[in-house]
Amino acid sequence: MRLDYVGPLPEPVGFLLIPRFSMMAFFSAVEPLRIANRLAGQELYRWTLISEDGQPVTASNDMTLLVDCGLSDAPSLPTLAVCAGFEPERDHSRRLSQWLHRQASEGCLLGGIDTGPLILAEVGLLEGHRLTLHWESLPAFRERFPGLDAVESLFEIDARRFSCAGGAAAMDMTLSMIASRHGQALADDISEQLIHARLRPRQDHQRLPLAKRLGTHRRPLVDAVALMEQHLEQPLSMAVLSERIGLSLRQLQRLFVDELGKRPRDYYLELRLDRARHLLEETDRDILSIGLACGFSSASSFSRAYRQHYRQPPSASRRRAELPMPDADHGQ
Repeated sequence: MRLDYVGPLPEPVGFLLIPRFSMMAFFSAVEPLRIANRLAGQELYRWTLISEDGQPVTASNDMTLLVDCGLSDAPSLPTLAVCAGFEPERDHSRRLSQWLHRQASEGCLLGGIDTGPLILAEVGLLEGHRLTLHWESLPAFRERFPGLDAVESLFEIDARRFSCAGGAAAMDMTLSMIASRHGQALADDISEQLIHARLRPRQDHQRLPLAKRLGTHRRPLVDAVALMEQHLEQPLSMAVLSERIGLSLRQLQRLFVDELGKRPRDYYLELRLDRARHLLEETDRDILSIGLACGFSSASSFSRAYRQHYRQPPSASRRRAELPMPDADHGQ
């Protein structure tokens, strides 16, 4: 998968599996390599599965994969993908950090799949590199690492790092890397085998267009929700919102109730509370600063709204995120 690989074939590729990794994203990255070998009539790629201790790793879907080796006996690799999923920072260790830094110092092309970039960021290996990760984790990642250039693209590749948003985006990234090394024709043939109708470019958005997510093509509603999503920290008043999309307050109210079944004020509040919940679960920011970042003027107003919507105080979400995970046989 390395764009400048000049060694003998098959090209070695390592996959470091972090507990609760995304099985979907992992297989989306591996399967194009397998099919490339079959269609090319020769072994272009050979992959090695690694875990920190060499033991099997349970994915987020509760399936467990055997690995080839642990960190201590892993072979020298020109490319390594860190595959993660839910709460990867829980498995960040000094040993893992030192090992990743050693790979980087030896010239290994390091990358992250799904939330794998969070581990690379934690150990200080993403400075100066543009990156992406799953859209749901992006807001918390940007809060936690404001100095890093995190974007909402499908994948990012440069000479020393790569990253992708997970899911089917891992397939798009791998196909792009295969095309760069072995030609677009091979990548197109692999895509056909995978019944992957279109090789999506790097800059495609991860999420469905807002109109599809809302289930409507009524432009004023789409524009109103887009403005809400852009102004979570400093919410717009309903008067300003209606003025910007060219409707009266009464028309705005009717539009939201007819199309989404709730008032615009309530919908806006749910967006802000959803952002707050993600920040509570994925960052260590204090509750007051999270409330302020989501448009609440005080800790008490934030707590009151949060409790009313989720039937629990913000601190309960923070405590649940801090609970140790169950044993692997029962993990998420």
